[in-house]
Amino acid sequence: MSDNFTMVLKQGARGADSGGERLGWCAGERPLLRFWRGSKMAVRNVLVTGCSSGIGLALAVRLARDELKRFRVIATMRNLEKSQELVKHAGPVLEKTLEIKEMDVTSEESIRRCVDSIPHHRVDVLVNNAGLGMIGPVESQSMASMQQLFDTNFFGLVRLIQEVFPGMKRRRQGHVVVMSSVLGLQGLLFNDIYSASKFAVEGFCESLALQALKFGVNISLIEPGPVITEFERKLYEEAANMDLSQVDKETLDIFQGFYMAYSKEVFTALGQSPEEVAEHTMKVITSEKPPFRYQTNSLYTPITTLKHADPSGNLPLNAFHQMIFQHDRLFKASLSLLKMLQWRKRRDMEHSRSP
Repeated sequence: MSDNFTMVLKQGARGADSGGERLGWCAGERPLLRFWRGSKMAVRNVLVTGCSSGIGLALAVRLARDELKRFRVIATMRNLEKSQELVKHAGPVLEKTLEIKEMDVTSEESIRRCVDSIPHHRVDVLVNNAGLGMIGPVESQSMASMQQLFDTNFFGLVRLIQEVFPGMKRRRQGHVVVMSSVLGLQGLLFNDIYSASKFAVEGFCESLALQALKFGVNISLIEPGPVITEFERKLYEEAANMDLSQVDKETLDIFQGFYMAYSKEVFTALGQSPEEVAEHTMKVITSEKPPFRYQTNSLYTPITTLKHADPSGNLPLNAFHQMIFQHDRLFKASLSLLKMLQWRKRRDMEHSRSP
């Protein structure tokens, strides 16, 4: 009998000590079963925020339905009255590999209460997905609404990190997955405040990642482009009805006549489904060497690459300015081409799934 195996048997006899917790052992199991589970089938606790709809819902269900049963998902949302869709999509995995809990990322008490309810307070993978959106001329945004967005998108992440990061460091393992955006890399017209919140997230995570690596903890930024969700639809509905009385006519014409007019086409041409983004995120979570940055939409790669081609920053600014304000016909033609490419891509994916 090997020394390692003897050690496992002795640890099994002592019960769930710190080593037992690390391997996911439970009191009352036979040592051989504990050894098998710990070394081959350790289940990771995944805490996901913002699971009432969209990417959070799709990812929570995808993880919980994992064929290898590698995850125990704690799917959270601010308002449990909005859990019906998640319950419906979870189906038979509900209360087995998926548990729904209340969490408001703007409340330290709510976060602590949720994490305290998890056995051993152990979060192996944190997926920070909860977020708010905001579009429109900056003159039309109230300071209160901008602060609320930052309180959720940025400080919500910071609160979660403060709660779960120390445990990950003690265990010398863990994975923080943050739903960022390509708008955390490249600013976009009339997305000033939202983009600023994602830039803050990117800077925070890039700084924290240096420390995290020292403790064996990985941080990954998921950077989607447009995602076609009910959340986005409501966001644009609200923008269409917002108070623009403080906005000058020229800016108003650009916002209503250009941005709002073409936003739907942009989503059709470039948009992904929540399930697509969830599948990409699943790959990052299950990767042996998770990337720090991961863009889910290859159509955006040339756009974000353009920014780094010129250290002065003038190249991407001038390119976007000319495309939007001087070559709008080219912009429209590009959208039409991208829509066709997206249609063909989705058609091919559907065919590949067919038996």
